Amino acid sequence: MKRIVTLCMMLMAVIVLAACGTSKEGSTEKDQDQSSSADKEKIIVGIDDKFAPMGFRDEKNDIVGFDIDLARAAGEHMGVEVEFQPIDWKTKEAELLSGRIDLIWNGYTITDVRKEKVLFTKPYLENAQVVATKADSEIAQLSDLAGKEIGLQSLSSAADALNSNPIHKEVKNITEFADNVLALSDLKTGRVDAVIIDAVVAEYYMTQQPDTFKLLEESLAPEQYGIGVKPGNEALLEKLQAALDKMNEDGTAADISTKWFGEDKVLK
Repeated sequence: MKRIVTLCMMLMAVIVLAACGTSKEGSTEKDQDQSSSADKEKIIVGIDDKFAPMGFRDEKNDIVGFDIDLARAAGEHMGVEVEFQPIDWKTKEAELLSGRIDLIWNGYTITDVRKEKVLFTKPYLENAQVVATKADSEIAQLSDLAGKEIGLQSLSSAADALNSNPIHKEVKNITEFADNVLALSDLKTGRVDAVIIDAVVAEYYMTQQPDTFKLLEESLAPEQYGIGVKPGNEALLEKLQAALDKMNEDGTAADISTKWFGEDKVLK
């Protein structure tokens, strides 16, 4: 009988120790889950890899661009590795909120609607939505878009810019494209008469394909680019903003801007 009691007591002790070990392990996993992405050794940046000159693939299929260089430099200042993840731009906020990426950083326009979904850094670059047409097009002003076929990137700020202008009620049709490259391709072949597009993107392609496109002097909407961070990751936002501020102070951002734009366009 005594031996049976002793065995029972030993068995209970083992169960208690196992339970304590499980509790400690569970607590550790929970702490890890709740740790801020600011402490990560690698940050995943979601990009549209067809958005030259901000982020795109060169002739070697390497991802390059102004935002790419800026992100890598920020990663060095933050002491983290930066990995670029091409995403469907239509699902960018969903990718961020799901945790599959840590940042949206590729010509990401700051809007009131997006502010309700994500956190933003301070604006770092000025932009505008402009109208691109073929160089020999008779379209010369916004009013000439009446009755015309218009193209733009799906779920981009181009749609907001067009819809905010009265001319959107007079256009014949609006075709949405997965990216600006496809939109400009259809513009070249005449499938659309004009494309609403970011000025920085349009200007880049005009240098790559001289005498192919022209821009109307009237722009649809001025805007600013920012970097999107998942709500709840305020620590990452603060660390990133500190890195961007430092890059403005030490000239890193200005050097990157001069490399891609020929001048310092970065907002201070």
